[in-house]
Amino acid sequence: MRCKSWLTEGILRMLENTLNNGERPQDLVIYGGTGKVARNWDSFYLIVDALKNLNEDETLIVQSGKPVAVLKTHRYAPRVMIANAHLVKSWETFGRFLEMEKQGLMMNGMFTAGSWCYIGTQGILQGTYETFAACAKKDFEGSMKGRIVLTGGLGGMGGAQPLAVKLLGGVCLVAEIDKERIKRRLETGYCDTFTESIEEAIQLAIDAKEKGEAKSIAILGNAADVFSSLYESGFRPDIVTDQTSAHDPLYGYIPSGYSVETAKELRTEDPDGYIEKAKETIVRHIDAMVRFKDDGVTVFEYGNFIRYQAEEAGYQYSKKIKGFVVEYIRPHFCEGRGPFRWICLSGDVEDLRKTEDAIMEAFPENQTMINWIQMARKVVPIEGLPARICWLSLGERAKFGKIVNDLYRRGELKGPVAFSRDHLDTGSVTMPNRETEGMKDGTDGVADWPILNALLNTSGGADLVAVHGSAGMNSEGWMSSGLIVIADGTDEAEAKIERCLTNDPAIGVVRHFDAGYEKAIETAEQFGLKIPGQR
Repeated sequence: MRCKSWLTEGILRMLENTLNNGERPQDLVIYGGTGKVARNWDSFYLIVDALKNLNEDETLIVQSGKPVAVLKTHRYAPRVMIANAHLVKSWETFGRFLEMEKQGLMMNGMFTAGSWCYIGTQGILQGTYETFAACAKKDFEGSMKGRIVLTGGLGGMGGAQPLAVKLLGGVCLVAEIDKERIKRRLETGYCDTFTESIEEAIQLAIDAKEKGEAKSIAILGNAADVFSSLYESGFRPDIVTDQTSAHDPLYGYIPSGYSVETAKELRTEDPDGYIEKAKETIVRHIDAMVRFKDDGVTVFEYGNFIRYQAEEAGYQYSKKIKGFVVEYIRPHFCEGRGPFRWICLSGDVEDLRKTEDAIMEAFPENQTMINWIQMARKVVPIEGLPARICWLSLGERAKFGKIVNDLYRRGELKGPVAFSRDHLDTGSVTMPNRETEGMKDGTDGVADWPILNALLNTSGGADLVAVHGSAGMNSEGWMSSGLIVIADGTDEAEAKIERCLTNDPAIGVVRHFDAGYEKAIETAEQFGLKIPGQR
């Protein structure tokens, strides 16, 4: 213990764990091109020092990755409150953000990076697993076996794709231009093999498909080039998507004809020219995806804004492709269901095993979750603090949280447990090109909901609350909120778990209820949510 309570010690360990799992920890970058945990190293060490000295009636205020104050609040208030990357509309341009970032005035917090709850590639793996499982259920009679997925990107987000597809029995072909990323995925077991030959990759995929084997194959190359070459060769996979960091054309996406090293040189010497070349490549990339779709292949965007970037560059056919939430995930959101995670702050894997046993015992009817936990135990490596993620719905989250809190209270766990979730969740984000694309009532871009989510979690006593904006993302814009709640075995923890882990998904059900989704209306009635005008 380096802090005055487990609440602040737990947050400090979450901060350190996020950094240790980052793609470029030496630069404080966690994923997504420039998604950072703190604005700079001075800010990081000041945050650490503040957490070590924080009293139980004080709150640390963090503005775009920089600690700016420790203010007197009360013991039931959050210990940390964070706001990242918010600019008023007239200022919200990529160029303005870059200039402020260079001056050390802002940072891009992305999602779980800037709210200190990133748990490594597993954090996106389970959501990717759920998405491909939903795709299989909708489009392939419930099975991925014998199906080939073509995708791109093996970074902090995309790196989960090959293992997720393999866990579902499918074959994954993934293009990645950074050989070090491929190497990392091979070493951690997220990918089986790699090749620099498109012809060899095709043969490996077809052989696995014909044998009914689950296999993942990385292709070293620019995703736009690989997709175009595969299309021209006559190869047709069953599914095409992409998780390159196309949302950030300067730092997250590499133009065709450039290696990682030469791209870095161009980025430094001519950033405007770099963005222009990147967008030209993005147009070729999305055009190949559209052509696959025109030929009957299942194609969807996986939330990286590649459609928007292509449209901004003048491409007219991006809207032929829908986003993954519209296609597969929205029914889950209507039930308050989404990616819930917990982190064992003791660092002891045995604590994780006990909590996994507890969740499977608590929800024996949730076979999808049980199957995931059992598979994850075997194949998902521990990255940093032992952690697990699975999709739980309204009602399930609070129930499980209280079970874990009681396990620590009874001395069955060696340390407290932190609860959090992805920002891709039922009520925590407004993102017109992803989570809130195509809302039934046309409220795709209404950002009141993540603000209400953060206010609810603050009033409920979450230990950390963060609100992220999209400044610097060069996209249509978004807003999201995150939280951390720590189960330290106390009655106070039980009460805040009940409040936060209920209200956090409940506001998502309310949003979808308000939009007119029948499933959300049923869920609200099932849980007795009090909605004005409704009995």
